[in-house]
Amino acid sequence: MSELPIFFVDAFTKTAFSGNPAGVCLVSSSNASLTDEQMQRVAMEMNMPATGFIFSDGDDESFKTRSRFGLRWFTAETEVPLCGHATLGSTAVLFKKLGNASKEISFDISSGTLRVSCRDNLFWMDFPRNPSQKQNRAELENLLKVVVDSSLIQDVEYSPTINYLLVRISDSCSRSELESIQPQIPLMVESDNTGKVRVVIITLRGSQSNGAVDAEGRSYDFVSRCFCPWFGVPEDHVTGSAHTVLASYWSQQLDKNELYARQCSPRGGDIHMRVAGDRVHLAGNAAIIMTGTLEI
Repeated sequence: MSELPIFFVDAFTKTAFSGNPAGVCLVSSSNASLTDEQMQRVAMEMNMPATGFIFSDGDDESFKTRSRFGLRWFTAETEVPLCGHATLGSTAVLFKKLGNASKEISFDISSGTLRVSCRDNLFWMDFPRNPSQKQNRAELENLLKVVVDSSLIQDVEYSPTINYLLVRISDSCSRSELESIQPQIPLMVESDNTGKVRVVIITLRGSQSNGAVDAEGRSYDFVSRCFCPWFGVPEDHVTGSAHTVLASYWSQQLDKNELYARQCSPRGGDIHMRVAGDRVHLAGNAAIIMTGTLEI
């Protein structure tokens, strides 16, 4: 029997029971070498929107001292190629809980390397920028009509690098109208089962007048919601990967590289962004709410 250190982390928030919950498991040479099937079973048992597995070929103490690790992400149903909130949760565990003293940590992932750091009381993640391009609405008409009323749609774009569809609603809409949209979740997968679309983002330009402000009255540059039924997640709480698309889109729309946004799920969370060339730096807070040991 192997014992795995586990953590429950609420990402993109300062307080427990908000933001996006993630599981984090530490896998070292001291405890276990997990198969893909075992990781999937652990993620199912954790039953979080996503679980991150941090790998070290050293012992348990290496998580406190090393600056390079492996990282993979699983939902309760499948492995995913990129997950921002579970990366943020993993970063918080290494820096905040374990006291890793590195200035920067690198995660080796299937598509390359992710770099993370802790600066200005925020956890920063360096992701590839995922630009979007104009999408012919007619090609996805069946999907769009079960997501949002066509009269509200101002723009539709698609990011081919990660198969995310971005739907911008009219600037005349309010934040409350965005929050009241009710996509027909069971019909979304039926409407597009080709694999072209894996996530749908609905977004709105922020302003004081439309209610897109934080608790201190500061305007968000944009607000959004994110739906991922193809991954077994009807509505995601706060989606880091979606903001690699959103940051790219809104940076061009607003002609600015520093962005501040909120994902308006029922739990909700705030995201800081910096667009730099072909990279997007995402930042947020995290609350570690539980630690324990998983025996497998």
